[in-house]
Amino acid sequence: MRSVVTTWYGTFLLEEDRIVRSEPAPEDAEALVERMLLRWAGALTPEESAILVDRAGEPWQTGDRRLVAHGLTFAPAGALPELPSPTPVQAAARRPALLRAAERALEASWDPSIHLEEAVRALADLDRVQNLIGERLASWVSRDSPDLDASDHARAVTTALAPGVGPTVGSVDPALGDARRRLGELYRAIERDRAALLRAVEEAAPRRAPNLSRVLGPDLAARILAAAGGLDRLARLPASTVQVLGAERAFFEHLRGHAPPPRHGLLFLHPAIQSAPRSERGKLSRALAGKASIASRLDRVGAPVDESLSRAFEARRAALAGQRGRPKSRRPRRGSR
Repeated sequence: MRSVVTTWYGTFLLEEDRIVRSEPAPEDAEALVERMLLRWAGALTPEESAILVDRAGEPWQTGDRRLVAHGLTFAPAGALPELPSPTPVQAAARRPALLRAAERALEASWDPSIHLEEAVRALADLDRVQNLIGERLASWVSRDSPDLDASDHARAVTTALAPGVGPTVGSVDPALGDARRRLGELYRAIERDRAALLRAVEEAAPRRAPNLSRVLGPDLAARILAAAGGLDRLARLPASTVQVLGAERAFFEHLRGHAPPPRHGLLFLHPAIQSAPRSERGKLSRALAGKASIASRLDRVGAPVDESLSRAFEARRAALAGQRGRPKSRRPRRGSR
């Protein structure tokens, strides 16, 4: 039984304890990088192809699972004859080749949508901070303005910032009043920064995921990308998972038997889902998740915008709307005539 053994410096055909044929890899670092990347991708190197072309259907074996797809039998590596050592030039090129191959692999795996993810998370952080400051201001202002609703953050900020407006009850220390005004200014600054960040997200999302943005809208597309962990991962998710992204807590409660299965997650933010009757939201979410899943895969390969996805979803939406009010057909009971 002959065996094919591939190393970083070449490929060898072995027969028991002797080398029948050898195909050494080139000695320059760039060529070694190309061979390393081919092996990491599961493809054949030129040296492997040169040896396998002479197999002629013989039952060769290998310890490399990549070669099993090319007709070789997998066998764990056992006692093999001593292979020739790499040449001094090859040995000197190994370390820079490994570093260069790692750099290329990192570049290939880089997903630019990570910036959209971070921007969406920053929006969520700003929302939390703004709500905390708004609640504190409303509570603070309501201490000397009892007519103020503690949940009305906007009015509390306006009252805190209004010059010359004094309290209706008691008095405020001038230093504390100035500090409260600065807190109101911080609330407004966060409000402005959040609006600017949201505009940036809505401008960037169509450039990174044009099909997904066309189906979901830029804001929701960016949120879905962030929840999935990037465009690469989103393109690999099934539509059923896309449908419940953002509803992980409800989904796990369902798995524990404490709640019904969630019908939607972040997709509820889509205007068509929000405005639909409760009985149609699950069906619309499934349809929208299917189109979003296809759109993400198109964006992953750089395909142009496919308008048929949006049209198909709107057709499904219209079909469901046309069925409203119609009596549901009942299946006859088993055994009835």
